[in-house]
Amino acid sequence: MTKQVLLTCGAGASSGFMAAAARKAAKKLGADIEIKAKSETEVEASLPEIDLLLVAPHLKYMIEEVKELCETNHVKYNIIPQRVYGALDGKGLVQFALKQFEGED
Repeated sequence: MTKQVLLTCGAGASSGFMAAAARKAAKKLGADIEIKAKSETEVEASLPEIDLLLVAPHLKYMIEEVKELCETNHVKYNIIPQRVYGALDGKGLVQFALKQFEGED
């Protein structure tokens, strides 16, 4: 089953570029994940549809709020590593996302 991954930054612009790079990389890697990006205001409404929420490094101050929302909705979450986000490293993001699902099944 395809894993649904949501990236969030502030307004959704930089995470949009990150998601586009990650989608290309996921296709090349044959990874069974779908990556979308939304602004932080849209995250809560999206939680029922996703398996993993990845938060931009500059929003780590939100992690407590994110943790509560994600745990309530049984969604995994993490902060995107700065080196991956800063370089718009699509492949690095896909690998990071896939790591979050290790040990499942």
